[in-house]
Amino acid sequence: MAAGGRSLEQWLRWQEALHPQAMDLGLERVGAVWENLGAPRPARRVITVAGTNGKGSTVACIEAAARAAGLAVGCYTSPHLLRYNERLRLQGRDAPDARWCRAFAAVEAARDGIPLTYFEFGTLAALRALAREDLDLAVLEVGLGGRLDAVNVVDPDLAVLTPVALDHQHWLGADREAIGAEKAGILRPGIPAVCSDRDPPASVLAEARRLGVSLWCLGRDFDLRPAGEDREWRGPPGRLRLPSPGGARVQADNAAAAVAALVRLWPGRDWEGPAAAMAGAVPPGRFQLLSESPELRADVAHNPAAARALAATLEAGGGPVQVVLGMLADKDVEGFARALAGVAGGWFPVGLDVERGLDGAALHQRLRRVLPAGRLHPPATLPLALEQARAAAGREGRVLVTGSFHTVAQALALRV
Repeated sequence: MAAGGRSLEQWLRWQEALHPQAMDLGLERVGAVWENLGAPRPARRVITVAGTNGKGSTVACIEAAARAAGLAVGCYTSPHLLRYNERLRLQGRDAPDARWCRAFAAVEAARDGIPLTYFEFGTLAALRALAREDLDLAVLEVGLGGRLDAVNVVDPDLAVLTPVALDHQHWLGADREAIGAEKAGILRPGIPAVCSDRDPPASVLAEARRLGVSLWCLGRDFDLRPAGEDREWRGPPGRLRLPSPGGARVQADNAAAAVAALVRLWPGRDWEGPAAAMAGAVPPGRFQLLSESPELRADVAHNPAAARALAATLEAGGGPVQVVLGMLADKDVEGFARALAGVAGGWFPVGLDVERGLDGAALHQRLRRVLPAGRLHPPATLPLALEQARAAAGREGRVLVTGSFHTVAQALALRV
């Protein structure tokens, strides 16, 4: 048994039942517990990352370059794919069970009867664990939105805003302007920020002006452009020569924002060498190659904007791709399918037996609204859908598993 007499799995099951709602946005409760913990500062410097798409990849790029520069780095991200431990990385390694359990026990001791959601409990535990590591840098990924997300209890030394798109509209607002305003809630008066959205919502720019934030925007203040076989980062301090980042095409924008963030926090340091480490900093489930003959990749894209970025990468790689798709019920299934339709050959819907998951029949029905009947296969289990998609692709073809973190996690667990 671990700290508090519970194993990690027991702690997590207990947390799931602690609050009557799975989601309860707001900082009052989590802020009170954080104060009871002593308001621990996660590291000497903190970067908070919010946005709709690209957060995890941006965190991974920042982590890789900062560690290559000799800095002690910790990262908090969510959700995880296979193991909860993935949510907290300390010096490049997932936090072990015992570290999580000690942090959970500390949060429970400080909670004083205050109800916390599963995400809030984990966020507070991560902040407490980070604070005990003597770190130069902590990189914190916002779970949902920004303004009312538990991560926002910490004042960052720099904020990063990744591209804003339509997702979680029920919680964040009906359009990009409303969602952008929520994401911009991580900004602080006079604290520098970086934005990797090439067309940021006016609400983000207005909030930055209101707070006196010096905001560097991708495509306006900095960029990462092709330079032969490499890339050249261009920003106010000068130019850096970098190897081309791996993964999907959009990974270049994530890497550009990561360099900008580090240049702003440590302007006197030479980042060209350390930033080369970003070339391999692609988190699992981001256009990840699982097997060959046929080429099988997995990507956690789950909204139309992410699907459009994925389609742009797939267009450059060959012929049609067979899509194995599983999605949550509150996602824009039709918009997602339209975004990938131009590169897709066949569609193989699978059900997700998780909270908010669409069963195969319901997903199939929604896909019928926007896809040609001849390309849409009957719903199946993930193993069967993968078998069918591989057969349809042939040895020289391509298969993509996508639509949700849950879908990709199940594919990774199969070790296909």
